[in-house]
Amino acid sequence: MEKINFNRTGRLLAASAGIATISFLASEYFFRLAFKRVDYVPETSADKQKYADAYWDYVDWFKKVEKEHWTFTISGEKEHMSAYFIPAKNRDSKKTVVISHGYKGNGETMSNYAKMFYEMGFSVLLPDDRGHGESAGKYISFGWLDRLDYLQWLQKLIVRLGDQAKIVLFGVSMGAATVEMLSGEQLPPQVRCIIADCGYSSIDAELTFLLKRQYHLPKYPFYPLVSTINHHRLGYYLGDVSSIEQLKKNKLPIFFIHGEKDRYVPSYMALENYQASDSEKELWIVKDASHAESFWIDPDEYKEHITKFLEKYY
Repeated sequence: MEKINFNRTGRLLAASAGIATISFLASEYFFRLAFKRVDYVPETSADKQKYADAYWDYVDWFKKVEKEHWTFTISGEKEHMSAYFIPAKNRDSKKTVVISHGYKGNGETMSNYAKMFYEMGFSVLLPDDRGHGESAGKYISFGWLDRLDYLQWLQKLIVRLGDQAKIVLFGVSMGAATVEMLSGEQLPPQVRCIIADCGYSSIDAELTFLLKRQYHLPKYPFYPLVSTINHHRLGYYLGDVSSIEQLKKNKLPIFFIHGEKDRYVPSYMALENYQASDSEKELWIVKDASHAESFWIDPDEYKEHITKFLEKYY
């Protein structure tokens, strides 16, 4: 009968426990890095620094334009959710757009898109998502819980503008994924169409992609552990956060925009999202554009594409 080497077994068990502990601590680090709110807007990527002067001109416009501060309170939070509403120049206009911001941004960071739609005759609603800006929330939900908050923003818009309101959902990056995930919910008939610029197909695919690209780490064991931590903190597993699954239920016309050279949310995700939706749809892959750069490369062309889509479906 073979003798058991207790010393060797003990060393193996100790090593396994050590690896498990290191994996958990690393996963907790990644969770906090990716999901914990940050009360400032991080500096933009180096490839978009050249647009800084134009960006701050748009922010200056946002600060000066007439607007209303809207709020509502969510369950379990003492603070409120926050959004800014900019009425259309023509106060009788029923045209309105809800603009969903990107990761670690806020409504103000979408000033360029707000001004574009405002000049097209729209009223504009700019929410701050959970864990961002002036809104409540300890953690970022990557659009999943935000989609439910947007249902409340839509009801407030309809109360403000009336049943004749005509609403466009628009988002960029995480905001694009937010409106894509919102598309699978029971939306009021006032919502006419969706425009999604560089949204991810799922948070599973996006985090796996970034783990490999930025940290040179495999999906396992980190992703399942981060998902478990998220379930404990926010009540759902990361596998639930899927634009693709929500888009399968979408019935609205949708316009997908994505930068050809996006290295943060790869452009193949736009194709996956496009293929998931059976509604009327269009896709524009913007030549030479990096992540969320499509507007900045040529604002006039960007506006022209959106105008043509809205003329067809809005």
